Amino acid sequence: MTTTTANAAKVMAQMEFAHQALWPDLDVTYVSVTEQWAQMAVAGPKSRATLQKIVDGLGMTDETVPYMAAKEITVLGGIPARLFRISFSGEHAYELAVPADYGNMVARALMQAGAEFGITPYGVEALSIMRVEKGHVAGGELNGTTTAGDLGLGKMMSTKKDYIGRMMAQREGLLDPARQCVVGIRPVEKADRIRAGSHVLKREDRPSMTNDQGYLTSVAWSPMLDMWIALALVSNGRARHGEIVRIWDGLRGTETLGEICDPMHYDRENKRLHA
Repeated sequence: MTTTTANAAKVMAQMEFAHQALWPDLDVTYVSVTEQWAQMAVAGPKSRATLQKIVDGLGMTDETVPYMAAKEITVLGGIPARLFRISFSGEHAYELAVPADYGNMVARALMQAGAEFGITPYGVEALSIMRVEKGHVAGGELNGTTTAGDLGLGKMMSTKKDYIGRMMAQREGLLDPARQCVVGIRPVEKADRIRAGSHVLKREDRPSMTNDQGYLTSVAWSPMLDMWIALALVSNGRARHGEIVRIWDGLRGTETLGEICDPMHYDRENKRLHA
């Protein structure tokens, strides 16, 4: 299995706990192979054409490698690899894993393969901006208090079979419509800056713990929208799209008006994902 990079150790610990405490009868052993693989993302409209140059014997199409596919392949004439078609950035994207000793060589080969398309490395900051534009939840939203339903992932919670957390997910407090859930926030005045950690208040309310409606979890300047955008956890937020609220930052002594909106700020049709 593969899991989120930043929390791989936590996922491993949770699996061990589930085995020891919940299903000790299962005959299963866990071994972390994280450090045995080098994994790199290839994203953008020319990602498929770039990868096609180094992949052995696989015509890369939507039929052979559909979105969310995972395949064992070889690259560069026989190097074992695992190919995933997934996207953290909202672009047409893949992740390629190869044995760690081949990581540097394969990365260089990808840069050579993509040279004619103007390939360039992109860093964590660029990735963070793109994920906020797409409403992709990460550390700021996965804060230990949110449920799949809060994050807009309720459809993944089966009503027909068991999964870890199913009984707890049915508790009254976790189904309360007033719970904070993930929404998007945009400043009403396009030139205004908003900052992570700022609190959300109803337009007419004064700042107080009683009036607190939530807070901005992730903020980024969007070059695609030419404005600051945010993800936020807001009480009953999903039913409040279009509402104008106060964005109050007591630490910096600033406040502005913002609009609650869909957390997916950009490319809601996912055209770039399937480009």
